[in-house]
Amino acid sequence: MIRTSPKLVPVLLALALPTFAQGPKDLALPSLAPLVDSVKGAVVNVEVQKRMSDEQRDMLERFSVGRRGREEPLNPGSGSGFVIDPKGLVLTNNHVVEGAVVIRVRFDDGRVLDGEVLGRDPLTDVAVVKLKGKFSTLPSVPLGDSGSIRPGDWVVAIGNPFGLASSVSAGIISALDRQLGASRYDQFLQTDAAINPGNSGGPLFNLKGQVVGMNTAIIGGGTGIGFAVPSNLIKAVLPQLQDKGYVTRGWLGVSIQDVTPALAKALGVPTGDGALVSQVNEGSPAAKGGVKDEDVVVAIDGEKVGSSTALTRVVALKPPDSTVTLTLYRVGKEQTLKVKLGTRPDLEEVGAVDKPEVNERETSRQKIGLAFQDIDPRLAQTSGLPRAGALVVDVTPGSPAEKAGLRRGVVVVEANRKPIAGRDDLMKALKDARSGSVILLRVTAPGAAARSLLAIEVP
Repeated sequence: MIRTSPKLVPVLLALALPTFAQGPKDLALPSLAPLVDSVKGAVVNVEVQKRMSDEQRDMLERFSVGRRGREEPLNPGSGSGFVIDPKGLVLTNNHVVEGAVVIRVRFDDGRVLDGEVLGRDPLTDVAVVKLKGKFSTLPSVPLGDSGSIRPGDWVVAIGNPFGLASSVSAGIISALDRQLGASRYDQFLQTDAAINPGNSGGPLFNLKGQVVGMNTAIIGGGTGIGFAVPSNLIKAVLPQLQDKGYVTRGWLGVSIQDVTPALAKALGVPTGDGALVSQVNEGSPAAKGGVKDEDVVVAIDGEKVGSSTALTRVVALKPPDSTVTLTLYRVGKEQTLKVKLGTRPDLEEVGAVDKPEVNERETSRQKIGLAFQDIDPRLAQTSGLPRAGALVVDVTPGSPAEKAGLRRGVVVVEANRKPIAGRDDLMKALKDARSGSVILLRVTAPGAAARSLLAIEVP
């Protein structure tokens, strides 16, 4: 504790009194009310009904007598969001709408509209919801430049904490580029504007009324510590989410680590920044481009790379199949390499998971309820799965696929006695199946001693 000498108290008061003597009019702080009034109409409450988890479903079946075969109850949830397009596009967090079968968006003026997930990206926790039905032009807010903000800048959060709609809190940006371990692409803004459960997906505004972040996380037990996804990161993934519903990322195919002062000295690198390549994967884009073990990457396309996390993030935001220029040090000498990026394998199994309606010809008919993707070679190698086939990544509860016995993680290797090399082959087999027919699938699972046959009845 800092103690003030009693002799200094009269002096400090004398210095302060002239300021306070000017009266309340001169001390009045500017009101944030005009800013709030101009943007709050675009801030929404996102109410969802979600499918039960496997654990919840097992618990329900175990302890509820006579429930088998009855309709499964849904879990309610809520969060916040904001309109970015008057035609009905809403941004929110992925974790707010992930697994949702019902989405309702409630506006500050009392309107309630149904919505559906247009695209989502768990790795940045960003999702786009498309509003359904007829509505007049909606209020919207623009995405600002999060790269221009600094610690100490004022921000305003608006959302739905604890179900209290249109709640406003204000504070400052406390720090930039926070990494919480949520994913390898963490780049959170830290703020002391109050963020609580229910604020997830809501906007963080600068004083110009621009969204500079999406409120996402809090630290349990902490007060005045909240985190938001930067608007520039949102803008980087938004086009893909709107266009195809998920994000594909550039990929080098290397294992990397941070450069310590000792490593920099040992490798003859004149800087402690950069990403040290500890291993180059065989056959990867990096290997084809000439990258070698112990290279230290310090820039990509002229953009400085300060750490291994920074390199991962920058590469991920580059389009697959694009060519980048790497600036690196090898044995103490600087050089540049041209590398054509590949497509990052979907190790998290998130690509197109929200599109289980594989039979695109169907309209009002019940869907098969199956989502699948190509098998990543590394996943096949580590799990003992075949290198060819379609990997099941999602099965809709109560769907024909679930009734047939399909589960997430199995691989379909044949359909109607024809080999399945990947996702496209199975997609075609399901499209070609007539209503009322039965599709015979041969599947295998991790650790299974033999393949098994399953039959899906096409609705």
